[in-house]
Amino acid sequence: MKIFIYILMALAAGLIIFNATKLDFDNLFAGESGVASISILAGLCAILLLGILLVSKMIAAQVKK
Repeated sequence: MKIFIYILMALAAGLIIFNATKLDFDNLFAGESGVASISILAGLCAILLLGILLVSKMIAAQVKK
């Protein structure tokens, strides 16, 4: 499960990097750049949630011992 979470985090980071190349800083929320901005935020949220999941799994393992 831990490896799967790390793979998902890497995919989310790849999504962020890909969408960062699509940004147009003159019109940040217009057209394709708006979609890229929302996708970057979604990738950041995914990484945050997966990080919380990893920490909760570590805590659960410590409590079980």
